[in-house]
Amino acid sequence: MVDVIYEDNHILVCIKPQNVPTQEDISKDKDMLTMVKEYIKEKYDKKGNVYVGLVHRLDRPTGGVMVFAKTSKSASRLCEQIKIKDFSKKYFAVVYGKPRIKSDFLVNYLKKDERRNKVQVVPKKAKDAKKAELLYNVIKTKNNLSLIDVNLYTGRSHQIRVQLANIQNPIYGDNKYGSGINKGKNLALWAYHLSFIHPTTKQELSFTACPPTKDLPWEYFAEDIKKICK
Repeated sequence: MVDVIYEDNHILVCIKPQNVPTQEDISKDKDMLTMVKEYIKEKYDKKGNVYVGLVHRLDRPTGGVMVFAKTSKSASRLCEQIKIKDFSKKYFAVVYGKPRIKSDFLVNYLKKDERRNKVQVVPKKAKDAKKAELLYNVIKTKNNLSLIDVNLYTGRSHQIRVQLANIQNPIYGDNKYGSGINKGKNLALWAYHLSFIHPTTKQELSFTACPPTKDLPWEYFAEDIKKICK
């Protein structure tokens, strides 16, 4: 079942659950791209293959708002917006501790080890290093945890997780880049806001979706999250 929050002939906006792959991977677990194709095929009784364009991704442990293109033209135009950074993505993250700087623009160079599926911060001149940029703001600190609002400017693999861990504030539940505390808990990273220009109408669209505020650690910051997600 796909949780659709907006749909027309050109795009489909929905909420990706946590721990669901964006597209098929080696696990062969059900992925969002396949689920959206099946949803469209069933809803409109389409025969044969269904086109759905994947224009951006969320890491498997991350939940939140995603947009899919229903035509190749829409996919191309949305991808162009991402390329020229005219496509806004905001995230909530709950991190361990309190960042030393309340609001900061982080710029790092990242390199992915494909074999280990792990990313690290490397020098700018390192081979295959990719520039990663984000702006974060600390909203509130409670129980030695901080709720952070992240504005993502580049879409590197595991970017938010790596950059926040690099300032000694790893994300709650992050076993790959964290300290191992709260092992087995869901990663406290959620794509709560998405805005872009509609590929055909040229209207500016914005969508928000709250993380599961009844679950820990989101529960600690439920009031603040709901104010922002209005």
